[in-house]
Amino acid sequence: MSRAPALPDPPEAADALAAPETPGAPEAPETPVAPRPSGAPTETPTETPAEPPAPLTPAPPSAPADALLALALRDLQARQAALNAEIQALENRRDQLNAEIATTFTGQSEAIAKRVRGFQDYLVTALQALAASAEQAQLVSQPLIVQPSALDQRRAEEAATPQAAPAAAGLFSQDEAIIREWLRTFQGQPDFSADPWRLRRTLDAEGAALLEEWFLRQGGRGAQPSRGTRHRNLVVTAAAIAILGDLYGDRFQTLVLASRPERLGEWRRGLQDCLGLSREDFGPNSGIVLFERPEALVERADRLEEQEELPFIVIDSAERVIETPILQFPLWLAFAGTPIELAAEDELY
Repeated sequence: MSRAPALPDPPEAADALAAPETPGAPEAPETPVAPRPSGAPTETPTETPAEPPAPLTPAPPSAPADALLALALRDLQARQAALNAEIQALENRRDQLNAEIATTFTGQSEAIAKRVRGFQDYLVTALQALAASAEQAQLVSQPLIVQPSALDQRRAEEAATPQAAPAAAGLFSQDEAIIREWLRTFQGQPDFSADPWRLRRTLDAEGAALLEEWFLRQGGRGAQPSRGTRHRNLVVTAAAIAILGDLYGDRFQTLVLASRPERLGEWRRGLQDCLGLSREDFGPNSGIVLFERPEALVERADRLEEQEELPFIVIDSAERVIETPILQFPLWLAFAGTPIELAAEDELY
């Protein structure tokens, strides 16, 4: 019986320890029956496997984890709700902006275009009527008799008799053949190697007709419809400067009026390219002077007439108002902008 407890497993060892409690050691043949009444001791092994799950039940730590998960879920739900609200607000703002653009910009653009078109028609008609009335009232002779311009003096010397300044339509009547010849020459192939102050670009038929109207019918004083772009107006102006330079030499100076520096920059670059000029040709003591304010231009034109020189005033198509003192000078060319051109200028500047 000393060997029996060493062979069985720990549960059998427990049974072996329980065996001495049974009285009657001589009952050896009943030893095989001992396992059956072990039904009572078998309850003890069932209690021993029930003990291991005790440390495996993490009931206390699961409660804080669930609370943290619930808190994180609530936080995520709150963030989601805030993002949804912000997205909804942005969508509402987008819809509001689209509605404002649809009702304000596109709706008012036609009205603005109509107003600009009406103003442009009114401006051209008013300038033409004003020039005609100035010719009839002989406004040229009143202020210029005391301080005659170089053009008036030339006509007086050629006539050899004292007379009033000629009407505006007759200033270039004696130079009609020269003007027409230059206009035909300008419509040919461009001469990129021409001398400075000569046109180096081609003048199209429409531009030639505009200059013919301005020289021979308006006498160098009046408004003409814009060619649609500032570059085309530049070519027309350069052709006029070339013709005036052939007629009067260096006794005249070109004064360009544009109310913004960007437009004046386009005029400088365009005239420099069309006439083969340099930066030195632009300035108070040079052939072309650029002005942003009409008051300064009028002062410069008066000073030129005091020096017996002839001012040639050019007004940009973006200028919607022409000062009355400008109309007293013998040479001025104003480009009346089209509604499309004026609207593009407003958007650009």
